[in-house]
Amino acid sequence: MIKKIGILTSGGDSPGMNSAIIGAIRAGYNLGKEMYVIYDGYKGLVEGNIQKVGKDFAKFYASMGGTIIKTARLPEFKELSVQKKAVENLKKVGIDALIVIGGDGSYIGAKKLTELGINCVGLPGTIDNDIASTDYTIGFDTALNTIVNSIDAIRDTMSSLHRCCVVEIMGNRCGDLTIFSGIATHADFIITNDRQYDPQELVKELNELKKTKPDHIIILISEKIMDLNTLVQTIQDGTGISTRGDVLGYIQRGGRPSAMERFNSTRMGVYAVELLDKGIGGVCVGIVNNQLHYQEIYEALKKPRDKHENLYHSFDLIK
Repeated sequence: MIKKIGILTSGGDSPGMNSAIIGAIRAGYNLGKEMYVIYDGYKGLVEGNIQKVGKDFAKFYASMGGTIIKTARLPEFKELSVQKKAVENLKKVGIDALIVIGGDGSYIGAKKLTELGINCVGLPGTIDNDIASTDYTIGFDTALNTIVNSIDAIRDTMSSLHRCCVVEIMGNRCGDLTIFSGIATHADFIITNDRQYDPQELVKELNELKKTKPDHIIILISEKIMDLNTLVQTIQDGTGISTRGDVLGYIQRGGRPSAMERFNSTRMGVYAVELLDKGIGGVCVGIVNNQLHYQEIYEALKKPRDKHENLYHSFDLIK
């Protein structure tokens, strides 16, 4: 029977991680478990940065973005010797189960630890929404709200000055934040891995658009698609429209988590503890059709990402 459960956050931070941590800790104590946090992700696990915490640990941090137990990246964790060091540190404390909050790389680490005897459950912590086994990841809703608010503010200035703005949005080649915010803000064009434009074709369409929409133009582009400054210059040279580029950057990763973010993240943290209490490990948690579910990690990572063809169709109809 599992008596001690650890929690770590790995990779990039995302709003809602704190709610998942709090939900897991409080659920664990109410189920009679000792709860531990590992600071600085897998790096802290390998370094033995482990601390026992009380039921009220981080209770008042649900309203804060980021992760109260910090995070880090550790590429070396793919090495078996490093994984064994992590297991050794967990066993020193008597921890026999672990909740890992992070992206797909973090999931693989959780599965490897499970194979070495430490039952692990993964929670989808990333603003990118690029984990196919869940409809929404921890951080996505808050990041989306931040992006929409930012675009609304950018639109005010672009409209005042009759300009075009190309806004670069995070996603690590996943276009979910771009297509969702594109629909929410009624952007004029979106460019993602799933909806790419030849720059000259875009210029052609913009020249047509400016005949009927002389006020301003908003273009959203996912990061890592093409060089933003080059695209901005191509648009300005080809259309004569005063054009600016704006990289939203890390503002998308921080900030107060939304109410729905806190709600769903807490639910996932509780559910992870319940799974571990039943002896279930090597799985990841997700929300599908508003219902909590779990799936074996390798199977989850094999799932193809939803390309949201229905959303692109909707966007085309409101352009």
